[in-house]
Amino acid sequence: MSSPLDTFDQKILELMQRNCRLAADVIAEQVGLSASAVQRRIKKLREEGVIRAEVAIVDPAVTSHKMTFLAGVEIDRDNYAVLSRFKRWAEGQNTVQQVFYVTGHVDLMLVITAPDTRAYDAFIEQLMQLYPQIKRVTTNVVLDTPKKSLYVPVCDEDITA
Repeated sequence: MSSPLDTFDQKILELMQRNCRLAADVIAEQVGLSASAVQRRIKKLREEGVIRAEVAIVDPAVTSHKMTFLAGVEIDRDNYAVLSRFKRWAEGQNTVQQVFYVTGHVDLMLVITAPDTRAYDAFIEQLMQLYPQIKRVTTNVVLDTPKKSLYVPVCDEDITA
């Protein structure tokens, strides 16, 4: 982003994060701009990569990947070359929803979906074969998800759609 977000951009982003299908005229009414000004701003936010994607959030209960696992991956001896290759590999894995490079006793935290524990175990086995430098994988099985969001607060005001 070449310039900081102004108040209008912040409000537009707040509204779009809650519902990216809102029409420009609806957003315009709520932020105090014209619909064409909102459209121009949204276009700019997309072009500058502030808005990275607009996606549908699918309920895992209706898919084959009903289970979610949190995997802590520890790589042997600060191996940064392996870490970089692993991050690129993980980006191409549909079953890996998120990867976090973290501090603490593990190097990476992964959010992984799978149909069941057997499929997850097979995935981890494949992972360990591809990357023998992985020292340990610790797994937590998600039992319930009281909140799941990718929402990022962009301003101090609470804007509701």
